[in-house]
Amino acid sequence: MKNTPCPLSKKCGGCQLQNMDYDRQLKYKQALVGKLLGGFGKVERIKGMDDPTHYRCKVQAAFGTTRSGKIVSGVYQSSSHRIVNVDSCLIENEKADAVIVTIRSLLPSFKIRPYDEDKRAGLLRHVLVRVGQNSGEIMVVLVTASSQFPSKNDFVKALLNAHPEITTIVQNVNIRRDSMVLGEIDKPMFGKGYIIDTLCGCTFKISPQSFYQVNPKQTEHLYNAAIELAHLTGEERVIDAYCGTGTIGLIAAKHAKEVLGVELSESAVRDARLNAKLNKAENIRFVCADAGEVMEEMAAQNESCDVVLMDPPRAGSSKQFLESLVRLSPERLVYISCNPETLARDLRFLTKNGYKVKKIKPFDLFPFTKHVETVVLLKKEEPILR
Repeated sequence: MKNTPCPLSKKCGGCQLQNMDYDRQLKYKQALVGKLLGGFGKVERIKGMDDPTHYRCKVQAAFGTTRSGKIVSGVYQSSSHRIVNVDSCLIENEKADAVIVTIRSLLPSFKIRPYDEDKRAGLLRHVLVRVGQNSGEIMVVLVTASSQFPSKNDFVKALLNAHPEITTIVQNVNIRRDSMVLGEIDKPMFGKGYIIDTLCGCTFKISPQSFYQVNPKQTEHLYNAAIELAHLTGEERVIDAYCGTGTIGLIAAKHAKEVLGVELSESAVRDARLNAKLNKAENIRFVCADAGEVMEEMAAQNESCDVVLMDPPRAGSSKQFLESLVRLSPERLVYISCNPETLARDLRFLTKNGYKVKKIKPFDLFPFTKHVETVVLLKKEEPILR
């Protein structure tokens, strides 16, 4: 599939593979995973998208003002703090882009200025839009530098007149002086302050702060593959390490005896518990703790676990976590990775400590970028009888 060149590609820098057609991108990622992981076993063919455009269901735009006073919104240019003005993006949801452009056009008539970090003046810092892939629900988050919002009701009315498909509008107050997009305070301006979406047959509540995969269509393929590789029969005790808001754990709970989700983020655990209630999942519980420490404690008390699902950040797992995992000694590990380099490092440790790689399945969740996701199944090796 040939792609239409993006007019902003040289300014933006977000899509590193913009110069390749999609077939070539997949070949590039297949070769990358093969080079890094081929020594552990056969790398299966990468799962690409039928249509690799407009897949991002979470879109965020920074707002600013040019020297001439023009209001701009879009992404920060690679390795800079300069905003590249974006009206439409080839990988972002089209409705989300349209909403952001409308907000930009409304600001002058409401005398709302983008926030200036140097002068510490102005109001609007960012806009975040989330679109439910399956539900179609739309959440708009207006990130402001103050809790005040002049003519709030009229602004909401104008935005809804332009986009009646919007389900909820939230003001997020961010008074921080760092690079974090969202602050801690969410104030619903219209609707419930969250949207609902479904993934792999489970229902999820998505708030402004929730972690939720930006490409749900491919995530369904990724998670279904992970559950299939876990070989769950309904009798297993499963640990979902790095469980986040409980997505993969709740999907696993439909096929396992019991699931324990472990996550360090308190807000993520709160969302996970709400999602469990939403899905009436009674065989899953979530704890706010370090997964390595939980597994260490389980091993010390001679508790067993059949399967560990792990989806660590780009930095991969710590040596302490992997050592705890080996001590707990589950029969099967399903490792979901967003970074094949750190995955290769972690697999070297695990294969030296009693595990064997059985399956390697790459997925393209981020077309036009260098990122690639991989699911790996590892099984505990039987000791050799002498």
